Amino acid sequence: MAAAKLVDLALAEDLSIAGDLTCAALIRPDQTATVQVVARRDGVLAGSPIGRMVFEKLDPTVRWGAKRADGETVAPGTVIADVSGPLSSLLIGERTMLNFMTHLSGIATITRRFVDAVAGTRAKVLDTRKTLPGWRLLEKYAVRCGGGTNHRMGLYDGILIKDNHLAAWTESASIAEAVRVARASVAGKVGIEVEVDTLQQLEDALGGAPDIVLLDNMNADTLRQAVSIRNRLAPKVQLEASGGITLETVSGLARTGVERISVGALTHSAPALDLAFDWSSSTAT
Repeated sequence: MAAAKLVDLALAEDLSIAGDLTCAALIRPDQTATVQVVARRDGVLAGSPIGRMVFEKLDPTVRWGAKRADGETVAPGTVIADVSGPLSSLLIGERTMLNFMTHLSGIATITRRFVDAVAGTRAKVLDTRKTLPGWRLLEKYAVRCGGGTNHRMGLYDGILIKDNHLAAWTESASIAEAVRVARASVAGKVGIEVEVDTLQQLEDALGGAPDIVLLDNMNADTLRQAVSIRNRLAPKVQLEASGGITLETVSGLARTGVERISVGALTHSAPALDLAFDWSSSTAT
């Protein structure tokens, strides 16, 4: 549903009421063609079904022959799909299809790099809510294609008590009490996570028995101390490192013993994976 709405919006944005003026001026209705969607860089594929959807909505006579599946690695020259049909439909859909697939494949690619960097540790790589408006389901799907794990989808499916919530909450200065109040409000229907900035706050939070404690902007030495405190006070609680994590730092942070590492850059800073149309043939009937 999310993909269909975005594809409709993208096509309407490109075509408006007038349609493709260039194709109308230069391309005859009887012209057909075959093209290949080809990778130009190493990466991980995501969004192939949405690429097919673009052409299905434009012209049901276009045929999309997938050669690679989402989640597969690709190298320069890898053929991702053969696409054939009316030439004007292929030209009209080309950029919209590539916009979806290059963006989502870029997310899958950077996610795989983070996942590979923490291999051999107990840490999972997670995304965040730092997504483009309207694109969240697709971007989080791309994270899964790259081997990552989704954090909560939105404000509606999990409680995450952040520093601003604690600053605004006037009932008590105790983080543990905030956790207990939050848990009572949902009667165990969703998990409870709470953010802390210091080891002292961590000890306070653990007293409320949250499911997860988010350790914000802590270096590796502090994270190791946090793991030791957790192991002593509440060994069932999971710890999540977050804040400014890069490919250069993630491996060292994962080796501290945290179970989760959330990385906003997976979605808000992923460079597009270079994909292109390679024209195979064009004919007139």
